[in-house]
Amino acid sequence: MEFKDLEIFQKVAEKGTITEAAKALNYVQSNITARIQKLEAEMNTPLFHRHRRGISLTPEGKKLLTYSKKILKLAEEMKMAVQRGGEPAGKLEIGTVETVMHLPYILSAFIKRYNKVDISVVTGVTETLEKEVLEYRLDGAFVSEADFHPGIVSYEVFEEELVLISDRRPSSLEEIKTEPFLCFSKGCAYRARLEKWYRDQNIKPKKVLEFGTLETILRSVTAGLGVTFVPRSAVTHLIDKRQIQCFNLPDQYSKIKTVFIRRAEDYLTPTMEKFIETIQTSGQVATPNQSDPLGRGDRSTVPST
Repeated sequence: MEFKDLEIFQKVAEKGTITEAAKALNYVQSNITARIQKLEAEMNTPLFHRHRRGISLTPEGKKLLTYSKKILKLAEEMKMAVQRGGEPAGKLEIGTVETVMHLPYILSAFIKRYNKVDISVVTGVTETLEKEVLEYRLDGAFVSEADFHPGIVSYEVFEEELVLISDRRPSSLEEIKTEPFLCFSKGCAYRARLEKWYRDQNIKPKKVLEFGTLETILRSVTAGLGVTFVPRSAVTHLIDKRQIQCFNLPDQYSKIKTVFIRRAEDYLTPTMEKFIETIQTSGQVATPNQSDPLGRGDRSTVPST
């Protein structure tokens, strides 16, 4: 088995067709087909279901995909480990909840200094991002503090104050308690906090409306569609423009920490190390909440925003 076979296998699984995988890899289709057949022969089992719409993974293919991600990740770390004297390069895939407001400045500073690194950023809710880190789809992520999987090491970044916000119509907290609740999908820590407050208050909002972006949620609030629960730092501009009103909830619901997570088993590559060093310029050094398995925890830092 060759690493290239696993790379091809992963690309076919991602694209869902031999044709699209061949285009992405700049290979001829016959080469892709031959490499997949070779891998299936080595595994002694079909890895894909073939059908008119393309191909999809068999149960055995799904298992192999999980292992192949780990194998290729370890191969990349091995290469980086023996090239520590070199300039950071390669890919850095980061996830983030939408409310880490200073993240663009951190990324800009890093890219300007280390232009051989390709950074990609995806947004999502905490639960989803944690899963993507564990499954090797992300190198790390900025998320809300939670009870993480044992395979995750987390670093405290900063503490946020969540506020309940509504439009500017004169109203009190009592009056907006049952307004429609605008939120992200399940797995969002902010949503979980307000839902706990609702339960403790023995109340139920009229409706729960899910949205995909923070911008859409905030625009919907200012339009009078309902209320939401977000970090105060994310709505400062709306407060200054007097477009919303804020309601404070007790600390047990409103105080929440943002943390940076990565896989505990991973070697801290030069690229990730320099990314963390760039973050350190924000002025706050964070302490990991568990021992770094490689004995390097004292060198890890995360941003203050």
